[in-house]
Amino acid sequence: MREIKEEKRKIREHIWKLMEERGVARFPKPIRGRTPNFIGAEKAAEKLSKMKIFKNAEILNINPDSPQKPIRKKALINGKKVLMPTPKLREGFILLDPKKIPIGKVKKAATIRGAFKYGSRINLDNLPKIDLMVMGSVAVTLNGNRLGKGGGYSDLEYGILRSLKCLNGRTPIITTVHEMQIVNWIPQERHDVKVDYIITPRRIIKVGNVQRNLEGIIWEKLNEEKFREIPILRKLRV
Repeated sequence: MREIKEEKRKIREHIWKLMEERGVARFPKPIRGRTPNFIGAEKAAEKLSKMKIFKNAEILNINPDSPQKPIRKKALINGKKVLMPTPKLREGFILLDPKKIPIGKVKKAATIRGAFKYGSRINLDNLPKIDLMVMGSVAVTLNGNRLGKGGGYSDLEYGILRSLKCLNGRTPIITTVHEMQIVNWIPQERHDVKVDYIITPRRIIKVGNVQRNLEGIIWEKLNEEKFREIPILRKLRV
């Protein structure tokens, strides 16, 4: 276990350093410790918006990080509802309904601050069924293994939504990254969630035969600090 965590740390550090050195990282900086924003994030979002899984989706769960802001904007412009986990899940989930966003405010609503202003906090009992899930990544492999920034929040979001039957094992999951974030190998743990599609500014990569054994929250992986940090976990544990 300790060896896996160390390998993951090394991969993250390598990607953060490489993106900074090659000049593909964008604001907010420094990118270390973050899901790195990258040049071409808008192109990746555009590619996603032309895919059938995006066009058919009515409600998308999209992570709150900067590189996925263009996807949140695209979704809202196209009349889709966006369920956005709040940073580190501290305040649960926010639902953005484009019909309730004032004219000219969609771009603002796609930001974290704007989502709090124009969206509605939604309790666990009212979470909607998700048609498409978008995760941010620090690194990803061509066979769909992904690596986040280290807090395990994306995997936990999936576990929460899966346990509440807001999605299932067939719900498509995508990530958008720079080509530089694609690596050959990422060690996997039981709670790690694989993606079905990897979208870069250059191409769309479909991962074949993704199997997801995770059907909910792995409670034994959570410590008391996580329960203090994320109130919705305490509600779910009761």
